[in-house]
This record gives sequence, structure tokens and C-alpha cells, in this order.
Amino acid sequence: MATNFLVHEKIWFDNFKYDDAERRFYEQMNGPVAGASRQTSGPGASSGPSGDHSELVVRIASLEVENQSLRGVVQELQQAISKLEARLNVLEKSSPGHRATAPQTQHVSPMRQVEPPAKKPATPAEDDEDDDTDLFGSDNEEEDKEAAQLREERLRQYAEKKAKKPALVAKSSILLDVKPWDDETDMAQLEACVRSIQLDGLVWGASKLVPVGYGIWKLQIQCVVEDDKVGTDLLEEEITKFEEHVQSVDIAAFNKI
Repeated sequence: MATNFLVHEKIWFDNFKYDDAERRFYEQMNGPVAGASRQTSGPGASSGPSGDHSELVVRIASLEVENQSLRGVVQELQQAISKLEARLNVLEKSSPGHRATAPQTQHVSPMRQVEPPAKKPATPAEDDEDDDTDLFGSDNEEEDKEAAQLREERLRQYAEKKAKKPALVAKSSILLDVKPWDDETDMAQLEACVRSIQLDGLVWGASKLVPVGYGIWKLQIQCVVEDDKVGTDLLEEEITKFEEHVQSVDIAAFNKI
């Protein structure tokens, strides 16, 4: 059955045709090759050493062409490098800092060990002066006493100045609503009664009448008090003492000053 299959397969018997076509293709690309045109094509050319020889010749020819192209590239690179070297030499010669002579080397002598200067022996007079020096002299003691007295004097002045400076007093602004019993209450007399209250740390301010309803008005009065002397309870107690005119007292606003 394999034999019948090979009967219809012709590529193995026509192999020499494909080899010739490949050779002619490479000859057209790379030029004719000596000795290759003299080979005859036929059934015997594709088999044996002759077929391998033709393929080897074609490959050698392609390598020679490639080698020639590489040689051309190398020559162009060599020319470009030579031009760059010539230009670099011209630039170096034209530069003002260029010097043809090499810098001279200086001879450095070996290092010598420097000996420290000999200490001068002290004379007897200098020894006597050192012995006379008093580390705890009386001058320093006098300076310390003066500094202590000056410090005490400054502390005393600062304490006196601080004692004379008035201390800050905490104060508050209070807005009071004083309500009468009815519409027949004399509001002017009511305000006079309220202002008649005199306390240490109390100062009365502006006042006005505010309608409540049904013909009744209330007295709204401002005052400033010292917090450590006058409190809201004391104010309410003093105002409500006027029972004939005052029904009640309310604090409408309270602000620290």
C-alpha cells in the first residue's frame, strides 16, 4: 500500500528540478558563479556528490558577496574615523590653552619628622610670680558681694512695683427685668426704688420700659457688678424688698466683662 502511495508522489523524483530552480535564483541575485554554469542538469545531478557540490558553490558565492559588502562598510567607517581624528587634531592645535610640551614633574623630597620646640625652662623669677598668684583673691569676693546686693535691690524694686500695680477685677454686665404688680404701678417710682440700691461694686446703667401685655410694662435695667462683691442673688433680694412696687425680678442677660 505504501508503494501505491509513492507512485502518485512525484516530488522525490523531480527533486533535481527544484535544485536547479534554487541555483538559478541565487545566480540571478548574486551574479554568475564560475564553474556552476557548466554543470548539467538531469536526473543524475540531484543525486550523489554533484548535487551537494552545487549547493555548496551557491552558498560560497553568497558569502563572498556578503563579505564584499561588509568590506565596503568597514572602509567607510575607517574613512569617517580618520576624518574625525584630523578634525580633532586641528581643534586641539587651534585652542589657546593647548601646549605642546608636557608639564614638568616636580621632585618631592621625602618628609622629615619635625621635632617639637624644646620647652624653655622657667626662670626663678617666673616661679615666684606663679607662687604669688591667689586663686581665691579678695577681688572676686568683693565682686560677688556687689552682684548679690544688686540682685537683691532689683528684686525689691520689682516687688514694690508689683504691689503698686492694681489687680484685675472680674466684672459682669447684667440685664434685669423688673416686673410690677399691675398696670396701675408707678413705673417711675419703681425705677427710683431700684436705683436707690447702693452696694460696693454695683453701678447702674441705662434702663427702658418694655410692654408685657394688657397695659402692663416692665422695667429693663442694666448694671455692672464686681463678681467678688455683688452676686445675682443679692441683687434680687435687694430689689424684691420693695414689695409695694416689685412683683418679681428676672435676669434677661448675663455677660462677663
